[in-house]
Amino acid sequence: MKIILPVELAADIEPLLPSDVTHVRVDSDGNFEGDPQEAEVYFNGFKLKNTTLHTVLAAAPRICWQHTPSSGVNHILTPTFLKYDIVLTNGSGVHAIPMAEFVLNFMLYHAKKVQKLQELQISHYWYKWLELEELYNKTLLIIGTGNIGREIALRAKAFGMQIWGSRRHPEPLPNFDKIVGVNEWRSLLPQADYVVVATPLTPETKGLIDAEALRLMRPSAYLINIARGAIVDESALLTALGEGWIAGAGLDTFETEPLLPESPFWSLPNVFVTPHCSALTPQLRQRIVALFIDNLTRYRNGQLLRNIVDKTVGY
Repeated sequence: MKIILPVELAADIEPLLPSDVTHVRVDSDGNFEGDPQEAEVYFNGFKLKNTTLHTVLAAAPRICWQHTPSSGVNHILTPTFLKYDIVLTNGSGVHAIPMAEFVLNFMLYHAKKVQKLQELQISHYWYKWLELEELYNKTLLIIGTGNIGREIALRAKAFGMQIWGSRRHPEPLPNFDKIVGVNEWRSLLPQADYVVVATPLTPETKGLIDAEALRLMRPSAYLINIARGAIVDESALLTALGEGWIAGAGLDTFETEPLLPESPFWSLPNVFVTPHCSALTPQLRQRIVALFIDNLTRYRNGQLLRNIVDKTVGY
């Protein structure tokens, strides 16, 4: 049996492969180290480009299972990919802990006025009476209650927050005080202190946070996006931030990445920009490898794979 591995993860995976599994490496541009023609499993790399995906699919026509380390698969579900009968699995769950912690980082940064405190330190000015906020008793609305959303709720509940969630099929979940359907979350915006975008990017969620949604939020509310940039209408968000519709935003993802140097988001005083890094910890790499090896064992044994993507809904 032959598999295709991304060069950035191959060294971690190769020592864990069974002796009868051979492999070839592929780089981010689709260049192979070896012959991929007989490969039936493809583990793609980070930030997979369409050109690389299509090159691999053309070079290895026997692929029947593809695994991606990312949770989002919008970049994989191209018309070309969908022509193939390939089972797709994703990295859902492996990013949840670090990303949930990062959301708390965004909320505490805002509530505790960290930017202002750093400015005081830089200016050597001892101003004791800066009024800070508490997360206790604040209301958090999480749009998307998958693995990441649930880990956010677990940590936020420890701060004494009231936690609401939105999901396709509403049902009670641990640490959530209220869960509504996908058509009901807008009615909760006027009461939310923090709104976190944690839903996959699909045709239905593209531009989900639009001008109407931003207008419904409190002037004191804070928006956090750790999902995909295209879920937020960036033009509307710039207006909302500039005109005070909302208090600020923590943004780890943007529609165009890297964020262009001339983007106004960089210099807005009420925005915390981070370079799509919320999941990046040493433990993440270990979880990615462990999930793939577990699924490879399942694949070889004819068992149901973990994290199979429903290509019709996009996650």
